Amino acid sequence: MLPLTGVPPTVAREMKAYREVFCRDEGFEHVSRYVSGLILSPNKTLQGIHAQQVWPEGEEVSRRAMHAAVFEAGWSEDELMETHRQVVAADHRGRGREVISVDWTQAHHERGPQIYGVKEVYDYVMRRNSLLQTVVTAAAANRELVDGLAVEVQRPDFAEAELEYLRMTAQENYTEMEQVEKRLIELVSYQRNRLAYRKRTEMAVEIVRQIEDEGHFPQADYAFDNGVLTRELTKLIEDRGKHWVSEIESSRHINWAGQWLRVDEVAEGLRTTHPESFRHLTVQVRNGQEREFWAFTKVVRLKKGYGRKRLVIVHERADLSDTPRFLLTDAQHWESGRTIQTWSYRWPVEVFHEFSKQVTGFESSQVRKEEAVNRHFRLSCVAQSVVQRAAWRGGKSERFQFAEEKATVGQKVYTIAREALGGVLQFAQGLFLQGRSCDQVLQVLMPA
Repeated sequence: MLPLTGVPPTVAREMKAYREVFCRDEGFEHVSRYVSGLILSPNKTLQGIHAQQVWPEGEEVSRRAMHAAVFEAGWSEDELMETHRQVVAADHRGRGREVISVDWTQAHHERGPQIYGVKEVYDYVMRRNSLLQTVVTAAAANRELVDGLAVEVQRPDFAEAELEYLRMTAQENYTEMEQVEKRLIELVSYQRNRLAYRKRTEMAVEIVRQIEDEGHFPQADYAFDNGVLTRELTKLIEDRGKHWVSEIESSRHINWAGQWLRVDEVAEGLRTTHPESFRHLTVQVRNGQEREFWAFTKVVRLKKGYGRKRLVIVHERADLSDTPRFLLTDAQHWESGRTIQTWSYRWPVEVFHEFSKQVTGFESSQVRKEEAVNRHFRLSCVAQSVVQRAAWRGGKSERFQFAEEKATVGQKVYTIAREALGGVLQFAQGLFLQGRSCDQVLQVLMPA
């Protein structure tokens, strides 16, 4: 475990843009150390991060004080994300095509049933019931960068269980005022929780509205899948003069030759009777690679108030034997290639989820309260952007010879770790110059 004697220069440089969010210099120092720990600590809980900290002599800070500065102080996590969007937007300008992806993910907390937002549901990846949080996210991506723009934890919906409890405990008559007061409190609590719950789709609409109101990404279109696709979301994007691309379910009905048919039935009919209707395309996707597709496109009508939209049925094999993908966009003037290219920018939000979970502690925190949980997620989002902006000047050792042009995430984390180790060596050098022995220096860096 690498001791942290301070904030690595890369982290300190990137965190300067967030200084105005925090009230006091001491609190900002703790938050910067916490972000450093999210990147470098093997145990990304506050307890694990604090255990790595080495403080100047006479200035040691307790874990409780660090917890208060990070999770309880008067700074606003909403203001932090507003500042974050403004900061990353500056790096996204002038880098070519920009697409914002809206999605949701599951953050696992197998040992934290009391953490805010955690519920037991069936996990389709693990194929068993798991304890997890549902987190709605948004990420902006171009060919070089992927930055999280929003992270919102969904409140669990216990309305059904609460309503069943109210039914089971209902009485015809209440003879004492104390019973009446208790019952009123239960009813008010049920109503408050019911009104406070928001669906994932509702949260997605609020996130997009906030991003558009701020106006930091004026040229960015949107891409998402059917998990967040609603008429409210698409109308909001269209009203702001933007375009969107979404994948739709194979069971979605479209108006085809005057009949409402499932889109997969239409695709199968085209494949078997008119395979020549699928045009061969070469599309340059987000990573710059050129890929071959066979696509059919047509403007169609959908139910539920969507009106006329452009449908693109996409195959990746020349014989059309693979399962097709169904893409929908409001941009009726777009050709198939542009729709497919825009859709390729949706995958980075999945990269953001994986990056945050594996590198910056998205699933590691054990704090329980709503405010603390939101702060951890949003600081993890900031840490993810900090890592991407770490300078990489290449490595002289053989292990880095393969990455002469573009550094990997691991190499950028390695760069920050070298900066942290440099700080440890300078700190130890100062102690040695004071006449401390090796055992004394070791006791300071790693107390027994």
